[in-house]
Formats: sequence, C-alpha cells, structure tokens
Amino acid sequence: MTLSILHDLDGITPETGAPAADRILSGAPVFTTWNGYESPDGKRFAGTWRSTPGSWRIVYDEWEFCEILEGESTVAHDDGRSWTLKAGDRFVIEPGFQGRWTVVETTTKRYVVVLP
Repeated sequence: MTLSILHDLDGITPETGAPAADRILSGAPVFTTWNGYESPDGKRFAGTWRSTPGSWRIVYDEWEFCEILEGESTVAHDDGRSWTLKAGDRFVIEPGFQGRWTVVETTTKRYVVVLP
C-alpha cells in the first residue's frame, strides 16, 4: 500500500506538452504536469496540471476528478452547456464527455484520473 502526498511538487519532475495539433481551436496552450501518483497497472493517476491560455477540443474516455487551484477556465459540452471554473471549484468529468476546454487565465488543477 502506498501513500502519495500530492501537494508537494518539489520531488516531482514536471512533464511539458500540449493538446494534439488537430485539437487546438485557438492559441498555443502549453501543459505542465506533475504526476505524483501512478498505480502499478497504469490505470490510475493523480497530480497537478497547469495550462497556459488557449482552447482545444476534449474527448474523455477516462473518469477525472479535478479541483481548480488558480486561474480561470471554461469547459463547454457539445450540447451547449458550459461551466466557468475558478479556484476552489471541484468537478468530475465522466467517460463520453465531448466538448471544448478554454483556458482564459493560466489554470492550475489537481486531478485524479481513472482509465477504463
């Protein structure tokens, strides 16, 4: 059994990336991810993620819990619903969710992801 402390990023080497080029809708968002936990089977992850402004298409096969730590983003579902997310907001995105993630102001979130 493992206990992972996820708020201490000092010992975690961050990874940088971006949405796939064919998913970017505007801007040039850059992701920084501090993955503080990965299960032995590679299907569960937890850590901290940050993105610079931009917008991209999202298609979720996984289940994800998020807590916004700073910044502002908007998540919009293809059916027209949208949510403005700021520090303190917590939410779950379920498999099958499709839409758009727009980072208005550099956003940092904690996450827990469970793959199918």
